[in-house]
Amino acid sequence: MNKKVSSNWILLSLAISAFAIGSTEFISVGIMPLLTKTFNISLTQGGLTVSIYALGIMFGAPILALLTNRWDRKKLLIGIMFSFIIGNTLAALAPSFLILLAGRVIAALSHGIFMTIASLIAADVVTPNKRASAIAVMFTGLTVATITGVPIGTFIGNNFGWRLSFFFLVALGLVGLITNIILVPNELPLPKPTSIKGLWKILKQPQLLLILLITALGYGATFPVYTYLTTVLNKNMGWSQSAIVIILIFYGVAVAIGNTLGGKWANKRPLTALLKMFVGLGIALIVMRFTINLHFLGLLAVLLLGLFAFMNVPGLQLYIVQLAEKYTPNEVPLASALNISAFNVGITVGSTVGGQMVAQNQLINTPWAGIIMLVLGIILIGILIKMEGSGVKSADLDLENC
Repeated sequence: MNKKVSSNWILLSLAISAFAIGSTEFISVGIMPLLTKTFNISLTQGGLTVSIYALGIMFGAPILALLTNRWDRKKLLIGIMFSFIIGNTLAALAPSFLILLAGRVIAALSHGIFMTIASLIAADVVTPNKRASAIAVMFTGLTVATITGVPIGTFIGNNFGWRLSFFFLVALGLVGLITNIILVPNELPLPKPTSIKGLWKILKQPQLLLILLITALGYGATFPVYTYLTTVLNKNMGWSQSAIVIILIFYGVAVAIGNTLGGKWANKRPLTALLKMFVGLGIALIVMRFTINLHFLGLLAVLLLGLFAFMNVPGLQLYIVQLAEKYTPNEVPLASALNISAFNVGITVGSTVGGQMVAQNQLINTPWAGIIMLVLGIILIGILIKMEGSGVKSADLDLENC
C-alpha cells in the first residue's frame, strides 16, 4: 500500500461512514413527536431511543473491541457497516416500539466499534506526524453529521414520514459500505492480542484513567448548552425556525473548521494543545452565557462555540492511543474503545445536567455547567502534565518512533 497516494481516499471513506453513523445517534430527537404518536408512547419512553443508543455505544465499544481484536480490519469494517444497515432497516420497518429499540441497539453497537476501529485505521494509514490530523478528518464526518445529517433526517421525517428518515440513514450506510469496500486497503496491520484483563491493565494506569476522565469532561462540556441549542436560538435569541436551519449549517462549518484545526494543533504535542483548547472552549461558553439573550451577538457566540466545541476530539483520541502505546502496548484498541465510551459518558453527563437545569428554568445558566466540567478537566490535565513530568514532551512526540 502506498500510504501517500491512498491515505486521503481512505480517510474520505472513513469520514463518509462516520457521517452516516453520526447522523444516527440523534436522529430520533428530531422525529420524537412522530414516534410518540405512531407508537402511542410518552415523551419519556421516546427518550429511550437516545439513552439506550448511548448505552449501547458505552458498553458495546470496549466489549466488541475485545471480541474482534484479531479480526481482519477491513472485513470487520465491512461487517460493521452491514450491521449498521441492518439496525436502521429494522428501525425503519419496526411494527412496534420494542423492535424500533432493538434496531437502535444494533446500530449503536455498530457505532461504538466503528469509531474505535476507524480511529486506529486513520492513524495507521498516514505518517506518524499526521496522525491527529487523520483522526480529525475521520471525526469531521461525525461532528458535521450532528449538525447537518440530523436536520436533513428530521426534514425528511416531517415531510415524508419518520420511516423514511431511517431509510435515509440506510442509504448513507450503503454509500459508506461501498466506499469502504473500494477504498480501504485489504492488508491493514492487526493489533496485538488482548483480553478482558486488558481492561484492568488500562484502568490501573493513572495516566490512562486520567485521560478517560478528561475526555468525558472536556467533550461533555459542550452538551449542557448544545442539547438545547435550537431552543436557545429561538426563545432566547429570537431567531425564526427557518433562520435556525441556516444557522445550524454555519455552525456545522464552524465545527468542521475547529475539528481540522484541532487535529493540526494536536499532531506534535496533543496534551499541551488540549489544555489550550479547553481554555478556548471555556471562553466561548462564558461569551455564550453573557450574550445568550442577545440577537446578533448571541449568534456570534454560537458560532464561536461551534469552533471550539469538538476541536479537542482528535487530540483526545490521539493522546490515549499514545499513552496506551507507552504504558499498555498490547491494549491499544481497547484503550481507544474505552475513550469512545468516555465521549458518550460526557454526552450523557452534560445533557443530563443541562436537562436538570432546564427543568429548574435555568436554561440561560447552562453554559456554567459546561464551564465547571472544563475547569475539572483542566485541573486533571495539570495533574497529568505533572505525572508525566519532563517526559511530557517526549511522550507527545513518541509517536514519531512508533
